[in-house]
Amino acid sequence: MSLFNTELRRLRKRRFVRYLTLGGLLVLAAVAVGMFFTNQKVGPAQIAAAERAADREYQQNLGYMRQEQAACEQAKATGNADVGRFPPDCSSIQPPPREAFQTDWHLPATFEFREEFGSTLIALTAVLGLVAFVGGASFIGAEWSTGGMMNLLLWRPQRIRVLLTKLGALLSALSGLTVVTIGAWTAAFWATGTYRGSTEGMTSGAWQSFGLTGLRGLALVLIAGALGFGLASLGRHTALALGGVLGVMVVGQFGLGVVLGMARVKFVEAWLFPTYLLAWMQKKVTLQNWASCQATYNGECKPATFDITWQNSSILLSVALVLVLGGAIWSMRRRDVT
Repeated sequence: MSLFNTELRRLRKRRFVRYLTLGGLLVLAAVAVGMFFTNQKVGPAQIAAAERAADREYQQNLGYMRQEQAACEQAKATGNADVGRFPPDCSSIQPPPREAFQTDWHLPATFEFREEFGSTLIALTAVLGLVAFVGGASFIGAEWSTGGMMNLLLWRPQRIRVLLTKLGALLSALSGLTVVTIGAWTAAFWATGTYRGSTEGMTSGAWQSFGLTGLRGLALVLIAGALGFGLASLGRHTALALGGVLGVMVVGQFGLGVVLGMARVKFVEAWLFPTYLLAWMQKKVTLQNWASCQATYNGECKPATFDITWQNSSILLSVALVLVLGGAIWSMRRRDVT
């Protein structure tokens, strides 16, 4: 049996990895089922009910304004007008126009596949990325902490080859899991759009856009798995990868955000790693600084903006991947057995 097939079998046999994967898939299934039952298709009956609800709201507001106008006139007549409550002219107390009470406010939640499916792919990638990172760290970390790696090197002493084969097996398994899950996810939300919403407007361009988002999600899942694998290999233990990421997210991100916010640094989110992950999935994130004003020709004040694109994110992710995996390979090579 080849080393690659052996590592794939070893990965599948790890109970922690199986339970972790099952837990992630159950979370995704719960989200898909919840979206199906919390949405409904909007038809003539729902629109008519929403129009009646909007009209009731308008009538209630109209009655309240008439009461206020009568109270204002009575207070003016008795000379006990409350300056803070009533205006000088009681006739100015008028309800908003009927058009202000929109029917859309009272429509039930409905799933528009073209408008909303892209955001669900981000949630899917987040869950699978977490599974990939923890699973990758556990896969190699357990080998080091239990001595399995050293036993393997007794009959296959090429350390770099063994390490990269394990990484290849991990990435292959993650690729298969992600592709199958994305396919099932798409089918589930297509059913939600068909029976509990709308699938109108789906063109070849829309499918291509979703396909590219899915490919970026696949790449992010693989990067997460490789980073978890590399960090655990560097520290020879799963805890280093998990503890390192926890420290970076809690201390490095939360603490850094608080400090930069207190220092009134512009575009604080540009220094936070999750912003770049979101930009990678959405292709672009536009940050706004409301502390500064860019006046327009009509006198409107608009906040200063700063764009973070997927190209910026790709540079950051590439650097992190090279440093972590390069460090893991270098650490193995120092003790290479020929």
